[in-house]
Amino acid sequence: MNKNIFTPALYGGPKSINYKLKSYNSIGIEEIKAANKVLKSGKLSNFMAGKNKKFYGGTYVKKFEKYLQNFYKVKYAITLNSWTSGLICAVGALDIEPGDEIITTPWTMCACATAILHWNAIPVFADIDPNTFCIDPKSIKKKITKKTKAILAVDIFGVGSDLDKIKRVIRGKKISIISDSAQSPYFFYKKKLAGTQSEIGGYSLNCHKHINTGEGGILVTNNKKIANRVFKLRNHAEASVGIKDDISNMLGYNFRMGEIECAIGIEQYKKLKKIIFSRNKLLNKLAENLEKLKGIRIPTSKIKLNNYYVFPIVLNIDLLRVSRKKILTLLKAEGVEGLVEGYANIHQLPVFKRKIAYGKKGFPWNIYNKKIDYKKSLCPVAEELHEKSFLSYQVCLFSYTNKDIRNISKAFYKVWKYLNF
Repeated sequence: MNKNIFTPALYGGPKSINYKLKSYNSIGIEEIKAANKVLKSGKLSNFMAGKNKKFYGGTYVKKFEKYLQNFYKVKYAITLNSWTSGLICAVGALDIEPGDEIITTPWTMCACATAILHWNAIPVFADIDPNTFCIDPKSIKKKITKKTKAILAVDIFGVGSDLDKIKRVIRGKKISIISDSAQSPYFFYKKKLAGTQSEIGGYSLNCHKHINTGEGGILVTNNKKIANRVFKLRNHAEASVGIKDDISNMLGYNFRMGEIECAIGIEQYKKLKKIIFSRNKLLNKLAENLEKLKGIRIPTSKIKLNNYYVFPIVLNIDLLRVSRKKILTLLKAEGVEGLVEGYANIHQLPVFKRKIAYGKKGFPWNIYNKKIDYKKSLCPVAEELHEKSFLSYQVCLFSYTNKDIRNISKAFYKVWKYLNF
């Protein structure tokens, strides 16, 4: 084959994208001014533990939490130093006992499961829905036992879990729902924002999310008891509870967010809607282009106002008759940045495979659930996608223009043409 414009860059042809995509940065002059204002005040944090006026934090903590209550239309919004801390607080606030079981998804980051372990409860993994990549209600139903106390549903990639179906599965049972909406901060489920329709919801302000404060998290709830427990857990609970209070799980931490982060957070949230709408419009166009190619499926592309934290691509490997790795190699050579094979299967991490968490003897499993097995094939849909057919396009890393979308599409079409698809 002569080397011309149709020759893949991998084999000496011209690259489809000859420049680096612009890194994504949601921070601007507004955040700089807000941070400087706090710095000039000299009060970078105004928290104190124990029963005192500073237990709930300073001016910007309270201002940001009030802003978030209005934004998410909830009774309580609580800022934390990370959403990992939020997950730990969420589980502890639900009166979880050692040995209780909490069902979650393998397609998330490890903190969702380790937050369960943190309270000596047992993580149980349900499979994912192949069309949304969120936890599958049908799989949840199969995993419920008498020990099940909660479902930790993750609103993955920028879309929400099917809460109606999950609620039908647990109807009549004393099972709570925690919604991890870290990747879906402005996704609407039945006209309400993701994270607001469960006992507890939450969002991440980590540096690689849609908006960020460097590190940070937000927990929301409409339950006064839960909110009070989270406020305590955030700020050294053992120093603030009374002798007659419910002190179960009141081993608290310093999970507090500082004044600078909260000042930045207010400015970031003012931009969130615009960011989501802009990304949705551009990546819907990319989905429209790519779905015309043989053997490509983008299941979430028709979901209204997809937040697109990750752009999911499913390859029909049997139809294409070429490996995912080969396709990925060709696309990377064309200059396509941010493509990764698979996503995650956290039930296969050593902590679960070997059941080693606290000490070396298998606690808490060796005391409460010796029979549970995080074996391969536990979540067949998640495992097949991760190992064989799923490409996760880390769109959160870049700022896109229409030109970028055209060139990314061009690279895919060039590779498909070379492979005679």
